[in-house]
Amino acid sequence: MNSRRSTAMQFIILMGFVSLFGDITYEGGRSVTGPYMAFLGASAAMVGLVAGLGEFLGYALRLVSGYFADRTKAYWPLTFLGYGLILAIPFLAFSGNWQVAAVLIILERAGKAVRAPARDAILSYATKEVGRGWGFAIHEAMDQLGAIAGPLLFSIVFFLKGGYKQGFLMLFIPALVTLFMLYIAKIKISSPEKMEEGSTLGAEESKPVQPFSKVFWLYAMFTFFCVVGFANFQVLSYHFKVKSIVPDVQIPILYMIAMAVDGVVALIIGKTYDRIGLKALFILPLLTAPIPFLGFSHSYVLVLAAVVLWGSVMGIHETIMRAAIADLTHIKKRGTAYGIFNAIYGLAWFLGSVVVGMLYDKAAYLIPVFVIIAQVFSIPVLLSIRRLVPNGK
Repeated sequence: MNSRRSTAMQFIILMGFVSLFGDITYEGGRSVTGPYMAFLGASAAMVGLVAGLGEFLGYALRLVSGYFADRTKAYWPLTFLGYGLILAIPFLAFSGNWQVAAVLIILERAGKAVRAPARDAILSYATKEVGRGWGFAIHEAMDQLGAIAGPLLFSIVFFLKGGYKQGFLMLFIPALVTLFMLYIAKIKISSPEKMEEGSTLGAEESKPVQPFSKVFWLYAMFTFFCVVGFANFQVLSYHFKVKSIVPDVQIPILYMIAMAVDGVVALIIGKTYDRIGLKALFILPLLTAPIPFLGFSHSYVLVLAAVVLWGSVMGIHETIMRAAIADLTHIKKRGTAYGIFNAIYGLAWFLGSVVVGMLYDKAAYLIPVFVIIAQVFSIPVLLSIRRLVPNGK
């Protein structure tokens, strides 16, 4: 068992490095794609459309890729294909107009949709040996290191008097390292599903595959309400700028603070989930509800508190919300389950962003009301799950 646990941990860390260097690439690129498209002549409306469409496809297409992963068992090929499309970001260095840049930006988001369900399914097998929450927490913490380093790398390029082209060319290095680390991980464990299938804890493999349970669909509903009422950083940072609460130069720093908090909270909540199970999710509505009250205020201190809370909530979203899917689904339907989860997550994120953005323009005082209602709706759903799964797992 110790040997299996050690092997699983090494594999999780390898996959963590894959995500770390992947995040350096695409978070570094995403930190400047808006101004870069403006530099190439795109309008603000087109920048918003491309960003919104890319994010929506990045989640919605996971429903298809997750189902395909389970049907074909092509977890590794899909993961390689998805991460390979990260190369679209450094290739932005060669885009001569905003239309080409838009295609590359959307292509990278589609790549995330291809890889995410397959990668999460692969990770879920290994995390069975070390604890679902802790395994996903380690992966998320390493992922966030990349999310911090990527924008910093681009900032250094600008500081050294480089331009967009030089910055994107630099991102070829982490993109290629991502694929190399993924190759090493595959060599380490070519069939990660066997880690769960062969363990006594993973005896569910022998059970007949059933349709998704009522608990799974209730969990999907809980996810929807939690996320639709989660004010995103783009709208928050828009408020910071237009109300002159935070200087422009500090807004990326606030985002990096949120990413750092995300990584730290992921480690804490991951361990907590392994001890108390789904009960750990009750903290989500409690942390999410205050964000609009603080974030849309006119106080620098309060918006900083909102950023810390925002990063904390993201750490929980990316850690135990993913871990719980593995505990609620059959091993043979794991990819499909992650596809459904991510599609619902993306739809909720999209709808919530649209509503909060519209309310900000028309009646900003209603944003906290909308958020509170969404979070209140999530609580009875979670209570229903707890009644159906008394031990929390």
